[in-house]
Amino acid sequence: MLGLLVSLVRSSLDASAPLLLAAMGGIFAQQAGVLNIGLEGMMLFGAFAGVIVSFLTHSVLLAVLAAAVAGLLMAALFSAFAIALRANVVVVGLAINIAAVGLAGYLLPVAFGVQGAFAPPGLTGLATIDVPLLAGIPVVGGILQGHTALVYLAWLSVWVTALVLYRTVFGLRLRATGEDKEAALAAGVPVVRLQWAGVLCSGLLAGIAGVQLSLGELTLFNKNMTGGRGFIALAAFYFGANRPWPTAMAALLFGLFQALQYRLQGSGVPPQIMEMIPYLGVVISLVAVQLRKVRGQRPMRRSQNAATGPA
Repeated sequence: MLGLLVSLVRSSLDASAPLLLAAMGGIFAQQAGVLNIGLEGMMLFGAFAGVIVSFLTHSVLLAVLAAAVAGLLMAALFSAFAIALRANVVVVGLAINIAAVGLAGYLLPVAFGVQGAFAPPGLTGLATIDVPLLAGIPVVGGILQGHTALVYLAWLSVWVTALVLYRTVFGLRLRATGEDKEAALAAGVPVVRLQWAGVLCSGLLAGIAGVQLSLGELTLFNKNMTGGRGFIALAAFYFGANRPWPTAMAALLFGLFQALQYRLQGSGVPPQIMEMIPYLGVVISLVAVQLRKVRGQRPMRRSQNAATGPA
């Protein structure tokens, strides 16, 4: 029983890593006042770029860098329309998501002669890291040992995000931009540059999240491999109210749902129900958040009604 629990928590850490990276990126954009709906497409394009570069160079480091650059390019495209041209962020984000799927679906048969999935022999994936100091620790060693570097980086990104947002001048100005754009402009804050910076940070982290999927978990590319994880990352930072550590806990919770999906496969339960588990968990979590908000607003409304009532 203990071994099963350790294995489940370990799988949850792996499954939550792409969600964490994308959600931390989403926080940067959201704190700048820009909702990045295009996280899904940025993750997918990062996954694609990482696999192609790994196949061509056999270098994992170059693959991760390529994924980060791919995410940055998609984020720059998003910013050019959503910030510079002031287009609707939802429409632009959905266009980014569709374009990423279409571009990957076009390039795979044209450049490599394959349809849907690309898994060439000898593709170099991300190696796992064994920490000698953790090996002898019961339970904890089994949970924390043997993950890829990007899993550890994902949790490090939570601390870095919190540090940048709440302990630096850049973070203060970024939050001021998202809180009240007009007031920030009046105070001399370069709002547009900060919005670009927030979205570019989100694209960089989403690209790295994608390469964790393609080279850390599966060692292949499939044009549908993100499977809605970009939208789950959106739900995670919404659940965490744009704060890094609550968002990390939400991502871990959603990672647990995904790990449960993997563990219950082959148990005799219809596969459609297994596929529903992560998304059902997201819906339940978002409903819980909304109910909490409604309950918090009721005392405020009552006090307002009492204050405006008859003397």
